Amino acid sequence: MHTSISRSLRHACVVLTIALFSSHAMADDNDSGIYVGAGYGEFDTKIENVEGVTDVIGNIDTDDSAFKIFAGWRFNKFISLEADYIDLGNPRGNFDASGSDGDYNLELSGFGAYVIGTLPITIFELSAKVGYYFHDVELDVNLDNIGGGNGNVLHTDDSGEALVYGVGAGVTFIDHINVLLEYELMDFDEVDDSNVLWLSAAWRF
Repeated sequence: MHTSISRSLRHACVVLTIALFSSHAMADDNDSGIYVGAGYGEFDTKIENVEGVTDVIGNIDTDDSAFKIFAGWRFNKFISLEADYIDLGNPRGNFDASGSDGDYNLELSGFGAYVIGTLPITIFELSAKVGYYFHDVELDVNLDNIGGGNGNVLHTDDSGEALVYGVGAGVTFIDHINVLLEYELMDFDEVDDSNVLWLSAAWRF
């Protein structure tokens, strides 16, 4: 019986050793390559310093749900490039102005390109990113039955680019599933103080 137990222990040690080396090799083999993913976020921004509008209604602080899909290439554990399609939702609402009520409507969507630096700490990661968001923006501000256009005091439909930078913290499971919490700041020309809090998941091939 003692021989049988010893043999079983040796077999178990061999199996565990092979499993550990296989796991290590898998992690090493997955230090670079393609990844794809999607994210859900909360977009917050302010409509302020708009000539002829904020003089009357003041600044508007608005938010909405956002989503993104993305793909990237990891050169190694530390540097990657990423391209995103980002829809920042449709923040809208009502406001009280001098002598009238009104409503506003904001739409933002477009594509982003980023360089991402990552500091791995076992299965955890800290990251920082910088890039540009190339977007279409449409903003409408209306006052009920005041001014030309039946109260339409502002309508913009334009495209532009915004500098984006942010930080994140994530965790990787089974060497392939990365879950990431990110906070991004976006420097738009049309609106101010814009930021997004993202929760995203990616599959690393």
